[in-house]
Amino acid sequence: MYSRTTAVEIQFGDCDPAGIVYYPNYFRFFDNATAGLLSAVFAMHKRNWLEHYGILGIPMVDTGARFIRPSSFGDVVEIRSEIAELGRSSFGVKHSLLRDGELAIEAHEKRVWVVKGEDGGIRSAPLPDEVRRLLGQDA
Repeated sequence: MYSRTTAVEIQFGDCDPAGIVYYPNYFRFFDNATAGLLSAVFAMHKRNWLEHYGILGIPMVDTGARFIRPSSFGDVVEIRSEIAELGRSSFGVKHSLLRDGELAIEAHEKRVWVVKGEDGGIRSAPLPDEVRRLLGQDA
């Protein structure tokens, strides 16, 4: 399945008073890494692929993380993101955050391909064949 690595420099504002990354910020990093992964595989910016595929977004329906080592202001971490599974209308993403080459966090997301529903809300839609093919390829 497709994978991508993103480098992130930890900023002062990412940290809590103890000087380590405040954990919700990791989920912001992972969300950006997922958007970057999809933008790379689709060869277009997120705002363009949303329009191109006629979707409202890819909301997260499940997430979790195992925190192994903290990161601090000034650290540069790598986030290795990969498509872990493809469902009918959903896909899973696995993130491995490394600091100094060592695993610091393992995280996962499950996201759903959504379109506008007839009632004006959102509803899931099957992953298009093109998307399935692109996400399923080896990097």
